[in-house]
Amino acid sequence: MKAELISSAIWREALLYMIIEHFKNQDPVAVYRRFRDRGRLAPEGLRYVSSWVDEKLERCFQLMETEHPKHLDEWVANWNDLVEFEVYPVMSSTEAAEKISSRL
Repeated sequence: MKAELISSAIWREALLYMIIEHFKNQDPVAVYRRFRDRGRLAPEGLRYVSSWVDEKLERCFQLMETEHPKHLDEWVANWNDLVEFEVYPVMSSTEAAEKISSRL
């Protein structure tokens, strides 16, 4: 039972976040230039999972993972002069189905 509790606690600590980045002034060039020159600027403890950009190059949708939301705050601070952020904690569809399975 203790192992289950530890595993559960570890699983809950590593959270996924969907970040919607709105490029300020609809200018992706400044964002991509900084990325080219300085990298992702993510602190240790924040893991990039994947990203997608809309066809108009106005928004980026990034999936990030961290055990400590403060790492996400640090990363946002590195980009908030060029990007406006929406941040949503998310889970997979499989996890959501498991979470509501007792109500089905």
